[in-house]
Amino acid sequence: MRIILYLGKGGVGKTTVAAATALRCAELGYKTLVASTDIAHSLADSLDIPLGDKPIEVADNLWAQEISAVADIYNYWDTLQSFVSGVIKVRGGVDRVVADELSAFPGMDEIVSLLHINKQATERNFDRVIIDAAPTGETIRLLTFPDTFRWYAGHIARTEKGVIRMLAPFAGRFLKAPAEVLEALYNLDEATAELRVTLSDPEITSYRVVVIPEKMVMREAERAVSYLGLFNYPVDSVIINRVLPEMADAGEFMQKRREVQGKYVQLIKDNFRPLPLWQVPYYSEEVFGLNALTRLAKDCFGDEDPGQIFYQGILQEIVEGEDGHYTLRLSMPFVKSTDVKLRKRGDELFITIGNFKREMILPNVLAKMRAGGGRLIEGVLEIDFEPADKVAVATQYRSD
Repeated sequence: MRIILYLGKGGVGKTTVAAATALRCAELGYKTLVASTDIAHSLADSLDIPLGDKPIEVADNLWAQEISAVADIYNYWDTLQSFVSGVIKVRGGVDRVVADELSAFPGMDEIVSLLHINKQATERNFDRVIIDAAPTGETIRLLTFPDTFRWYAGHIARTEKGVIRMLAPFAGRFLKAPAEVLEALYNLDEATAELRVTLSDPEITSYRVVVIPEKMVMREAERAVSYLGLFNYPVDSVIINRVLPEMADAGEFMQKRREVQGKYVQLIKDNFRPLPLWQVPYYSEEVFGLNALTRLAKDCFGDEDPGQIFYQGILQEIVEGEDGHYTLRLSMPFVKSTDVKLRKRGDELFITIGNFKREMILPNVLAKMRAGGGRLIEGVLEIDFEPADKVAVATQYRSD
C-alpha cells in the first residue's frame, strides 16, 4: 500500500502531475485511486471526466474522486456537533440553523479529508492512493492538524469523570447520556492517532513537492519541506514542472526566459539535495485528458515506476538542547569539503561548503535565534542555534 501526496504553491501543476502519476501506476497494473482534497477541485478538469465525492472508475485500474468533507463529516462529528449546537441554541438564544453553523469545529473539514485518506490505507481498497492536495499553506495546516486536535482532545478527555462532570448539566437536555459525547470524542481521537501514524510512515506515505523554476515558488517549497521535516513527514522527491526546452531557433525573449529558469533549476538542485528531482517540460498545448497525462508521466518519470519510494532518510531534524539551545541537523551525504560558512538573515540561512551552496528557509523556532557553530560529520551538517541575547552572530566555522 502506497499513499503519495503532491503539494506546492497554487498554479504549479500539482493536479496534473498527481493525475499523471496515478495513470502511470494504473498502467503498471496497480489498482490506483487519485483523489483531490483541494476545496477548489480541478481533478475532473485534468482528467477531462466528471467526478463526484465517491470513487468512480475512469480507466483500467484507475479510480478518481474529489473528496467532499461535507459528505463525510457526519461520520465523525454528528454526535459532538449536535451536542454543541444544542448548548449554543439554548444558552445563546439563536435559532437552530445558526447554532449548527457556529458549532462546526475549526479545522474539521481538513481532518475529515485526512481521515478519508487513512480509511483507504486501513481498508486497503487500493494498491496506491495518489492525493492532489490543496496549495502549500492549506496542506501544511491540514497535516499539522492531527497533532493540534489530539492536544485539545487530550485536555478535554483527560479523565472520564472530568468530562462527564463538565457535560452533566447539559446531558439530560440534549443527549441520552454524557457517555455518548465522550465516546464520540474518543473515537475521533483514536482515528486521529491512527491517521498520524499512517501519515508519518515512510513505508506507506511519501510527500512530493511540485515547483516551477521561479523564486517565490521555490521559497514556498523550501518552507514546505522544512515544516514537513518538523512533523517527520517523509518527502521523497521534488518535481520541477514547466521547464522550457532548448530550442536552436529561439528568439531573444525565449532565450532570456531559459536563462532565468536555468538559474532557478540549479538553485532547486542545490537547495533540495539529496532529494531526487524530476523535470517536466513546458508543453505548447494544455495538458488534460488521459493521452496528454500519459505523455507527461513518460516525460517526467521515464521508465521508472512513479509509485516507488525514491528517497528514505531524514532531510532535516531539530534537536532541542538545554537552556533554549537547538541543533539543526541536515543530510548532506555528497559534500566532502571541510570548510563550513554560515550566514543568517531573518528566516533565511545561507550555507557554503567548498563549492556547494545552499539557501534554506528556517522554521519559526530557529528564525528568531542566532546561528552558532557549524560542523560536518559523516555526511550530516550540524548547526547550533542559541537565544539571540546570548551570542554574537557567527559567520564562519570549521567542521570537526
